[in-house]
Amino acid sequence: MSAETSIPPPRISVAELPDAVRTLLTDAPIGFALLGPDDAFGSINPRMASVFGSTPERCLGRTPGQVLEEAGDTAGASAQVACLTGAREGGRAVRGRHRTPDGRVWDLTWFPVEDPTDGGEHIALIAARDVDDDGARRGEQRLRALLQAGNQIVWSAGPGGEIREDCPQWRTLTGQDLDSYLGHGWLDALHPEDRPRVERAWEDAVLDVTPFDALFRVRTRVGGHHHYRARAHPIMDGTETVEWVGTLIDVTTEREADELRQRLNQQLSEAAMRTARLQKATSDLAEALTADEVVQAMAEIGRSGVGADHTSLVLFDRDRLRLRMLSADGRQGPPERGFDLDYPDIAAKAVADRTPCLVSGPAELRALFDGAPEVEALIERTRERAWVALPMMTAGRPIGALRFSFDAQREVADEERVFLEALAGQCALAIGRAIVYEREHGTAEELQRSLLPEALPEVRGVRLAAYYRSGSQHVQVGGDWYDAFPLPDGRVAGVLGDVMGKGIPAAAGMSRIRNALRALAFSMPEPADVLTGLDRMFTATEGMDQVTTLVYFVLDPVTGQLDLSNAGHLPPLVVAGNAGPSLLDTEPDTPLGVSSDRGHHKFFVQPGNTVALYSDGLVENRKRSVDAGLDELVRKAAEARPDVVGDPQQMLEYLVESMLKGYEQDDDVTLLAVQLPVIDSVSER
Repeated sequence: MSAETSIPPPRISVAELPDAVRTLLTDAPIGFALLGPDDAFGSINPRMASVFGSTPERCLGRTPGQVLEEAGDTAGASAQVACLTGAREGGRAVRGRHRTPDGRVWDLTWFPVEDPTDGGEHIALIAARDVDDDGARRGEQRLRALLQAGNQIVWSAGPGGEIREDCPQWRTLTGQDLDSYLGHGWLDALHPEDRPRVERAWEDAVLDVTPFDALFRVRTRVGGHHHYRARAHPIMDGTETVEWVGTLIDVTTEREADELRQRLNQQLSEAAMRTARLQKATSDLAEALTADEVVQAMAEIGRSGVGADHTSLVLFDRDRLRLRMLSADGRQGPPERGFDLDYPDIAAKAVADRTPCLVSGPAELRALFDGAPEVEALIERTRERAWVALPMMTAGRPIGALRFSFDAQREVADEERVFLEALAGQCALAIGRAIVYEREHGTAEELQRSLLPEALPEVRGVRLAAYYRSGSQHVQVGGDWYDAFPLPDGRVAGVLGDVMGKGIPAAAGMSRIRNALRALAFSMPEPADVLTGLDRMFTATEGMDQVTTLVYFVLDPVTGQLDLSNAGHLPPLVVAGNAGPSLLDTEPDTPLGVSSDRGHHKFFVQPGNTVALYSDGLVENRKRSVDAGLDELVRKAAEARPDVVGDPQQMLEYLVESMLKGYEQDDDVTLLAVQLPVIDSVSER
């Protein structure tokens, strides 16, 4: 500013200026002029004079309008006079453009300044910058060609966001005419679902003067929609928005490719999920032992893996050619007593045709069974609106069907059908195992109980009680047993033993030992003699790996004397009402078949006291050691109510429930108790 205000007063030529200033004005690449208060040129350099089509000498002392009119540019004169007037009256810079006769375009800026010589006069300073219009036009053409080669449409909008200039490419794409396109009419070509979002984003960008970037669908002139991405940036002049310039690019191919990738990823994810669900189904079904457990497992899989509202298994009785439906939620299917293969139900059809039956809605179900009354009754009484039935095959023959139903109409995709068929295959294996298990498990339980006494003997002056609970989850017979019987001399004998292992070998060993013990007890009932005889028998008939332990006692009801031998078994529990419960303090001998000198222990059972024998399944499990279990057994017995202590059967049931509470039973639990009634009861003899 100091350089500008140090210029001499108006109406001086460049030659009269100082050398430095004269050189600046002469050689500067911009046009420069200084006007006095009368709007006449006071100083002007050659470049500025050439912009007005004159020379510095002819411009000095004359106004820009006079110079331009003399050069024959009346329109230019009016425009520049208006800019000069605006700068002087508004007290701010005013920009304008001027085209010279040779076609060159110049940007002119009119600056109000203060002359320091008088301190109050305003002088308009004009600076001009050469704008190569041809070069700019060529650059713009090159840019447009480049953008078009990249499949981009260039568009512009006014500072308020309204379209002011034509965009033929847009109109060719959309079929809009010019009037429909201008203003905000371009939004009419957007997809109705996208327009509110895009319009809101465009208004926000214009209001906040921030870049605009949006994806949307455009309706083409031939119908259908293409995906486009629009971007725009504001063109600023200081803090003012001059216009918006943007591009529009067709991203349909990229969008379709992206959607394809998303679909493929989703399909892969769903396939992985189906595989994981099938693996989990296989695992869950492997743990299901009975048909009811299979149904429960399939119901959970149906909910989580298929989205079914109801899941049922339909089992096929080949001998009677009848079907029976099992449901986890207790829902009864068609007739409760079963139904034939020709019954109008998708499960019956799947079994009969040996192929999946998929029905997406009630209308399709009616058409499938010709509007049978049973179908109408099903639709009326249930909320089921879609059905899937898949045959369960074993060795090429149907054993039933897996039936899913849904409370809403539903289509089954091909990928899901493959998953359902695999699921039905796993279910067929599980239900096959369950049928065999239930049959064999029933047989095993009958065998187990046949090896135990049907009832305990009634002996005057003695109360006997027993308890047995199988701990086997599989089709196996356990080796636990108990027995009690009166002896010829009036005493009563009792035994509780455990043949280690499971299955038929353990059951057979247990049966041999039980029968041998009875035979020995009737000929030589003393405990030491009986165990010595069992050792000889065991060595002759049993393998060395067949470990057997037992406790055998003989009780005299009159005297209360109890003689007992322990062959490697757990110590008996003595429950005394006054003294409290305790374990019989005796050292156990070795298990049967292991050489030892058998002895016996003698003690007296007081009236009202109970002696309980038990297997290790009562005190030992995966989470509790034997020692900890024995300590807990004494504590639980001490907590028993008096009425429980007085009844040996209640006492055994109480001990089982107390000791197994909070633990998973993983072994047979067997107990035998003998109690002497109170003295009054004994005296009645």
